[in-house]
Amino acid sequence: MPIAPDQAGNDTLHYQLLRDVVGQIQDNVPGKLEITKEGIVHDMMSPGGPHELTVFRVRRELDRVLPDDVVAHTGTPDVEDVGESIMRHPDVMVIREVDMEVQGSFDPRTLIAAIEVVSRSNPDNDWVSKMRDYPVLGIPIYAIFDPRTGEGAVLSGIHPTPSGPRYAVRKDFVYGEDVTIGDWTIPTKNLPRYA
Repeated sequence: MPIAPDQAGNDTLHYQLLRDVVGQIQDNVPGKLEITKEGIVHDMMSPGGPHELTVFRVRRELDRVLPDDVVAHTGTPDVEDVGESIMRHPDVMVIREVDMEVQGSFDPRTLIAAIEVVSRSNPDNDWVSKMRDYPVLGIPIYAIFDPRTGEGAVLSGIHPTPSGPRYAVRKDFVYGEDVTIGDWTIPTKNLPRYA
């Protein structure tokens, strides 16, 4: 849910004010704060068991197939593009280890893929907002795992549209199928569902 006016646009000063607010309050609120063109998005619930177990299992399966110089990273920092007024924090970031050797936020254009596990409290953040923001950030692959439905999608092929860059290719999957993210295929048969 956006909690700031939607006038952010590309106004760098306004974005910096939002960034400062996030930095000051993130440690004192449950859940996760991110910045979109609409303002600050607050995913109110701290991720619970099925969400975190899905993140862990997806990361573990990726670790088994990724080359040594590529990691499935689940920690901080965020990915950020000040010029686009967007700061996001994917659940899993597939990134080359050398591209992590930076101060501050990761450059989103260095990510190979962003992976999200849909939140029970704010599914539109993953299925709508991030589906819009990740191609704008230049993230070539976006994979979504949805424990609510036991389904997901892998999006790729960024192309220009009148409303900005969008993904051109969408491959849906159901839990139990193998899913290909970039050059790597992982199983989904042991992923949990929300009760």
